[in-house]
Amino acid sequence: MEPAAREADVLKPLPPTPATPAATMKQRTAAMEAVEDIVYGSVAGIVGKYIEYPFDTVKVRLQSQPDHLPLRYRGPLDCFAQSIRADGFLGLYRGISAPLVGAALENSSLFFWERLGRAAIYASGYAPRDQPLPLSALWMTGAFSGAMTSFILTPVELVKCKIQVPETEGGVVRAPLRPIPVIRDIWRHQGLRGFWHGQLGTFLRETGGCAAWFGSKETVTKLFRAWNDGRDGAARVRSAKVDDDEALPLWQQAVAGASAGMAYNFLFFPADTVKSRMQTTPIGEAPSQHRTFAAEARALWHQAGIKGFYRGCGITVLRSVPSSAFIFMVYDGLKKHLPMS
Repeated sequence: MEPAAREADVLKPLPPTPATPAATMKQRTAAMEAVEDIVYGSVAGIVGKYIEYPFDTVKVRLQSQPDHLPLRYRGPLDCFAQSIRADGFLGLYRGISAPLVGAALENSSLFFWERLGRAAIYASGYAPRDQPLPLSALWMTGAFSGAMTSFILTPVELVKCKIQVPETEGGVVRAPLRPIPVIRDIWRHQGLRGFWHGQLGTFLRETGGCAAWFGSKETVTKLFRAWNDGRDGAARVRSAKVDDDEALPLWQQAVAGASAGMAYNFLFFPADTVKSRMQTTPIGEAPSQHRTFAAEARALWHQAGIKGFYRGCGITVLRSVPSSAFIFMVYDGLKKHLPMS
């Protein structure tokens, strides 16, 4: 065939169906990446939840102490001791079934929306498609991911918080609550809207916290890559993307993940404290009696000042070190070694 004829054939418009192999491959790749985000994010979230849950139970109990009564716990260690004396060590895992589902939903949603955020930024022309996103953009994709995930997470955390905090009746601690009865009671007393009680607190925590979670992880990863290049004496250009072909050493992955967890939990901890107080109000209480986010924050300020907003912060940041490290290590490891393509 003559070159001119070949050129004419190339310029002919392609029929709408069937799809070209390249287009089909691109669609398949995008679909597989979405499935990987959901499956591997779920696995990573479940692993992290088993590690952190006892510490989370103590954190919620410290945060939710009523403002009109003397403090029940003197601090994290006292809360651990009282909880173990009352319910045994397994009592610290009370209500973990709902959070396991929540952890799977949360982490799969975070990684899924973060990837969509990256795609949206590339589509906007903010950065060339053949270049890694700058760190500022990665912080933005984290914020977007957290904002979207907050709407999924609030109902799960509402059920979790109500189960974690022991209810008393006439000075006697009632039997532990179960997820299904709690869900049924919320529906009966408050309807569908009741499941999003505390949404503002979750939104603030997740939007700012996830910006710090993804942003800190990417920032520390980039610093480690630059350090590795300098140490090896190699002037190589590396990608800042999560799916970089050459993974960091495990200890560096762990440090990057741990730094992400500490940044997430510390920076927006006051919002989480107010949310926990809102979500541990008695189920039968009328919605008109529920405090708003601002009213709950004012009540806490009058009770304990700035220290009240950081009850349980130390133990929360501590528990985030291993859990967040494992979440990123498991997720990145599965994405690299078990690609679904």
